[in-house]
Amino acid sequence: MHVESSPVKILVPGNHLMAGLLGQQDEFLRLVEDENPGAHISVRGNEITIGGDDAERIGCLFEEMIIVLEAGQTLDSAQVGRTIDMMHDDVRPSEVLTAELLRSSRGRAVRPKTAGQKQYADAIASNIVTFGIGPAGTGKSYLAVALAVQALQAHQVSKIILTRPAVEAGERLGFLPGDLMAKVDPYLRPLYDALHDLLEPEGAQRLLDRGTIEVAPLAFMRGRTLNSSFIILDEAQNTSPEQMKMFLTRIGFGSKAVITGDVTQIDIPAGRSGLVGLEPVLSGVRDLAFVHLAQRDVVRHRIVGDIVAAYERGSGSPAPVASPTAGVLHER
Repeated sequence: MHVESSPVKILVPGNHLMAGLLGQQDEFLRLVEDENPGAHISVRGNEITIGGDDAERIGCLFEEMIIVLEAGQTLDSAQVGRTIDMMHDDVRPSEVLTAELLRSSRGRAVRPKTAGQKQYADAIASNIVTFGIGPAGTGKSYLAVALAVQALQAHQVSKIILTRPAVEAGERLGFLPGDLMAKVDPYLRPLYDALHDLLEPEGAQRLLDRGTIEVAPLAFMRGRTLNSSFIILDEAQNTSPEQMKMFLTRIGFGSKAVITGDVTQIDIPAGRSGLVGLEPVLSGVRDLAFVHLAQRDVVRHRIVGDIVAAYERGSGSPAPVASPTAGVLHER
């Protein structure tokens, strides 16, 4: 016999929080109701009463959302959706959404927006080498650049090095004007964009001119030893196995490396990627972590997440290379 639990009551401290909690025309309340059809939620004044299925968990969800609002943040429908996902995964949204990684030049706080992003940021903080693997829009590169800027500002490193393989170069680079750096610049543009979003344009340019921040194609890393540096290898699925080994053996004393990639977007000939199959090879290496981000970690426009999900479902799409422990953080 099913026995319905006692109703859960949540008292919201203040009308301004109530408006932020429920959303315009109760938009956020409807999102919670749609995700929990077996629950009965009623609002009277500043009190929310929850009955039916999962009343206690939904009460905890509202309490977590209140903590986020009390921390000075605002909620939108996408963030409420991610908050609901976190609660389903037994993750406290307030611990994820209130963790500040950096303040951008515009004064905007850079924070993880999903549990996967928080796991990724924590792994970078506590390891020498971190692999961030996942689809487009999960913030792999942006968060890595943000943490690199934070490490530079905290004097934990003396240099930031941003690199990626210019795999599309091949024949087409020859048709672009300019010297080699001018030719590969378009491939490095996403890293520049993240950098200029986090630093004042003049400040970023000054650091680039001084060589404190270096942006270069992966080929420029050969033969170097990179000490006291925060090194980011972007689009690592387009490295060859030889290039990946070369890069990983450049890491010197006092350095930290982040390698990002999406194994569903391999552009190199014959698909011989230095990222695919690397996790079992490096299993057991200390101070090294693999973090797998997923479609639920996509934080771009909602349609990006929908497109990623559609490709994952579609039989004609390149199938992601599944890890037996995908979604799990491995720390050695």
